[in-house]
Amino acid sequence: MSTTIPRPGARHRRKRVGCGESSGHGKTSGKGHKGQKARSGGSIRLGFEGGQMPLIRRIPKRGFNNSDFATRYAPVNLGALDAFADGSKVDESALRSRGIVKGNWDGVKILGGGKLKPKNLTVEAHAFSGSAKAALEAVGGKLTLLKS
Repeated sequence: MSTTIPRPGARHRRKRVGCGESSGHGKTSGKGHKGQKARSGGSIRLGFEGGQMPLIRRIPKRGFNNSDFATRYAPVNLGALDAFADGSKVDESALRSRGIVKGNWDGVKILGGGKLKPKNLTVEAHAFSGSAKAALEAVGGKLTLLKS
């Protein structure tokens, strides 16, 4: 395996502050003269505007946002199902045990990406894309649609 070297200009020297006047980062070490941002530990939180009402609070919030109620499916491509043997049963617990699905999801959706090698799979999922459904049926697979 060959080691790759980064492209020219991709790596930068770290800024060494406080190393003499001629370095360009001496004396005040790039912090200017006095003020809140020049102090040790002096940083202001994101969005703070010096006491003025911050922009995010000035803008009116209207309407309904569905993101809290949306159904989020774990996407699984057909190519990932190659980890299973011919004729095996594929469900969410089997996918999680193989490390294909991780994290907190409302269900599993099988997508049509990749080539499917195993035959006669029994796949249980909460949703299927059209291309995944066609590809599974073409190799003799059985689909079971689960309730979300």
